[in-house]
Amino acid sequence: MSEAFVKTLKRDYTSTVILPEADTILALLPEWLDDYCEVHPNSGLKFRSPREFLRLSA
Repeated sequence: MSEAFVKTLKRDYTSTVILPEADTILALLPEWLDDYCEVHPNSGLKFRSPREFLRLSA
């Protein structure tokens, strides 16, 4: 599961911006994680974001 998450993070977030240094990545990471959890569709969750899936499952 974690390998799939890292692959998605690399493919959908880090590859879309120029990342000159680690500080830039660390500054953007919280925003990316929030987007992933709130917006990003996940095929394993019926194409819902993780938080949307949890809200609908409750």
